[in-house]
Amino acid sequence: MTLEELNALPDDEAAEQLRGCCGSSRWVKSMLERRPFTSVEELLRQASDAWRAADPSDWHEAFAHHPRIGERKSEKHQTAQGREWSADEQAALNQTQAGILSELSRVNQDYEKRFGHIYIVCAAGLTAEEMLAIARKRMKNDTDTELRVAAEEQRKITELRLLKLLGD
Repeated sequence: MTLEELNALPDDEAAEQLRGCCGSSRWVKSMLERRPFTSVEELLRQASDAWRAADPSDWHEAFAHHPRIGERKSEKHQTAQGREWSADEQAALNQTQAGILSELSRVNQDYEKRFGHIYIVCAAGLTAEEMLAIARKRMKNDTDTELRVAAEEQRKITELRLLKLLGD
């Protein structure tokens, strides 16, 4: 899809495309209101601005549209494109030893108990071992700090997915 095509889509179709990039309905609505975008750089800037204007309830909504690291199914409905991107972003887990996957599963559970939402990390390009090390390090954060770290990871994921949407 080109930027021009994204700009020209009817709102409901554009919303579905954007929802694959970020599951926050307020973010999607804000992005629809910001169209048309004059460049990819402006799209990314507007996406970041819209995300930074979001609040913790928006962040939690977006997080729920991701599967746990090492899993395929999210709590909330994911678009087909979002499912495909999640699988691609977590592709490194396909060659991971069972022990590491088991440990990631345990850390996912501990993380959710501690922070009240899934462990979210921009997994693209990371190995399972790196994701596990990041999770362990982030378990030391206080709740407010961790929520902001997770929100920033979501912002990075959204940016990558917008670029994928446009074929960059």
